[in-house]
Amino acid sequence: MKVTLNNGVDMPVIGLGTVGLQGKDGEKSILTAIELGYRMIDTAQMYGNEKEVGNAILQSGINREELFITTKIHSPSNSYEKAKVAIEKSLENLKLDYIDLFLVHEPYSQSLEMYGALTEAYRDKKIRAIGISNFNQRRLDEFLRTCEVIPAVNQIESHVFYPQLNLKEYLKNKGIQTQAWAPLAGGNKSVEKQEILKKIGEKYNKIPSQVALRYLIQNEIVVIPKSSKKEHLKQNINIFDFELSIKDLESIKSLDSGKTLYEWTNHWQ
Repeated sequence: MKVTLNNGVDMPVIGLGTVGLQGKDGEKSILTAIELGYRMIDTAQMYGNEKEVGNAILQSGINREELFITTKIHSPSNSYEKAKVAIEKSLENLKLDYIDLFLVHEPYSQSLEMYGALTEAYRDKKIRAIGISNFNQRRLDEFLRTCEVIPAVNQIESHVFYPQLNLKEYLKNKGIQTQAWAPLAGGNKSVEKQEILKKIGEKYNKIPSQVALRYLIQNEIVVIPKSSKKEHLKQNINIFDFELSIKDLESIKSLDSGKTLYEWTNHWQ
């Protein structure tokens, strides 16, 4: 299952988040995910594991065209020239001729300069789509006034406890796809203990985490859950054989606290 971005590029609706997946063990987890059917892998320069992702891709033997690889540029590359160098470094680390989606990781004061380098690489076909991450509506409004290319994606915190559905609708109206990092709340709050999700899951023979991911996808939000465990990787991707009812969606909506679970995101407000 895929969504089509504003430039016509197709992106899977579920992928693997890789923050914390490092070294040989991390590489093995990424390779296992690809073997289980994951076709979108999300990394970042900040994660320090682009090489592990690149190695796993090579070992998988999967045709490059079948994979959708995302990475992100962050604060050390806080100028146009530094960002140009960083783009080449990511291509080298990932052992790729092109990257499917490249994001500015946070709303830095130099985001437009950094995005300008991504825009140039996009026009040079080194990147298939470009976007941003962690931009709220105010930050996005400022950004859109002067950026040359409308971002294809905004990757934000989104889970049943803080889905940010209003921001998603705003992004949709701008032609920007919402993608969720920490779609299972990243262990900051237990999805599995929620009675609402347990009850709904019982109807479909699914566990709460599967219901939580399905909720986001049915709200048109792309998800990138992270796990290093094979069983969890299997569970996370096995969410396309059931559909939540309108009543289910309304019940789950009651879990929305309207508040972030990650206090460090407040400095972007």
